[in-house]
Amino acid sequence: MKQLFDFFPILLFFIVYKFYLDLPDGLITSVNDILPFMALTPGESSDAIFLATLAAILATLVLVLYSAVVLKKVGKMPLITLALLVVFGGATLMFKNPLFIQWKPTAINWLFAVIFLGSQFIGGKPLVQRMMGQALEITDSNVWAKLNLTWVGFFIFSGIANLLVAPQIDPFNLRFSEDNWVDFKLFGLMGMTIVFVIAQALYLARYIPSTHEKTD
Repeated sequence: MKQLFDFFPILLFFIVYKFYLDLPDGLITSVNDILPFMALTPGESSDAIFLATLAAILATLVLVLYSAVVLKKVGKMPLITLALLVVFGGATLMFKNPLFIQWKPTAINWLFAVIFLGSQFIGGKPLVQRMMGQALEITDSNVWAKLNLTWVGFFIFSGIANLLVAPQIDPFNLRFSEDNWVDFKLFGLMGMTIVFVIAQALYLARYIPSTHEKTD
């Protein structure tokens, strides 16, 4: 469920953005009838970001409600993600400005960096150990502390990378397009995460006792 929560809203955002011009005019009109503040124009490519943002908000909300009603459990991370998406996505829709939604990946990554860093000093165990400790038999607290700090670094780096690609922010005038940013949001950030998780698994492998060692 967690993987679905992380991936589906991003994928839906990407699909709606990329295929906005192919959507029936009647669908766009229906959205305007239900939510007049959207004021979308069929065939206007600049409005794609707004419908994609709305789709991502609704998808995330549905997944959170499904977790709460059906699974009877909602993690803190999904709730944080939903809250930030509503704030930044809502601001983009209200002010018709893509700047806010482009800040969202950076905001959530940096917030997670703060949470993971804070767990080094609060609660007795770093957050990554609380999340993975039951699945991995690693007793060395230093390993967990180092792993937790690598997550902090990864979140900080991901936030910076998003700032560099987001065209409404672009602190170094790299001139990426909005289309480039949407591609990066799905493939770039997801690819970085996959590479990081694989590297993390290779790092942890040396600390996991082999079957032979357990038998002995």
